[in-house]
Amino acid sequence: MKHYQHLGNEERFYIWHALREGNTQQQIAEALGRHPSTVSRELKRNTYPQCHVYTYHWARQIVKHRKHDANRHKARKLTDECARLITQLVRQYLSPEQVSGYLKQHHALSLSHETIYRFIYSDATRKAELKPFLRQGGRHRRKRYGSGARASCIPNRISITERPHEVEQKERLGDWECDTVIGQDRKSVLVTVVDRVSLYTVCSRVLSRSAHVVSQAIIRLLRPFKERVKTLTFDNGSEFVKHERIARALDATTYFAHPYSSWERGINENTNGLLRQFFPKHTDFRKISWQQVTEAVAHLNNRPRKTRGYRTPNQLFNNHFVPLVAK
Repeated sequence: MKHYQHLGNEERFYIWHALREGNTQQQIAEALGRHPSTVSRELKRNTYPQCHVYTYHWARQIVKHRKHDANRHKARKLTDECARLITQLVRQYLSPEQVSGYLKQHHALSLSHETIYRFIYSDATRKAELKPFLRQGGRHRRKRYGSGARASCIPNRISITERPHEVEQKERLGDWECDTVIGQDRKSVLVTVVDRVSLYTVCSRVLSRSAHVVSQAIIRLLRPFKERVKTLTFDNGSEFVKHERIARALDATTYFAHPYSSWERGINENTNGLLRQFFPKHTDFRKISWQQVTEAVAHLNNRPRKTRGYRTPNQLFNNHFVPLVAK
């Protein structure tokens, strides 16, 4: 006797023909290798009600209809209030996985990210409304890193291998990674700076990739947090040649990753990828306003991160909670 599983259409077809030939439920169960109660339950549930006759075609249709109703009932787990929360959170550029974690932590709602995806895509209007806020899976341009020759041209460059152990272990705030996101014109860029522990991000649009302009932008971005700036880590781009000027202004130490080793600055690389959701490849940063950049960064800093226990960078860096959903 095999373990119980739902009857298939072939078994229903056999039951129908066997009953017409006068076989008993016991004989049918033995022929199918089923328990007699399985056959009995099938007949009670799926017999045509008007004439009390079991037919294969009716049984197949009623089972199909029952499964549809069960799935529809399951979807009602998403109440109107829950749907409202999901919609608000997704519109703040949270991924379904982040929405799931946030709802569980702050609203005691246990919904998988797959359920949230199904909620978004199950309705055409809702899909059109929310899909633009989901992270797109297109190809992203990878920044070209400096060659060994160019790296050797950076004065007083200190290798990342000499960076303090506590930076690697993420034991404190104040260790930042710096990078640039290049615009369509190859001149305008976003200067991005990310704290390794909290993932707190500051960003500025500049209209030149020159070392002078980029160093000014980094100093301007971090000066309000000078007491929480201990180290800065760069790639080997020529825009970071004036790293010593940055170090003096912020009273910090600068380090450089190895050429072609993007994983050594993975946090900044990931952050740049998140910014590409707001400013896709080929964006002309000359046409992007300061307010647009500020709003994009605010979304990142107020987004709960799975790797940080679904706490936001704002919470971790500023030690206070910023509500994600309006009361």
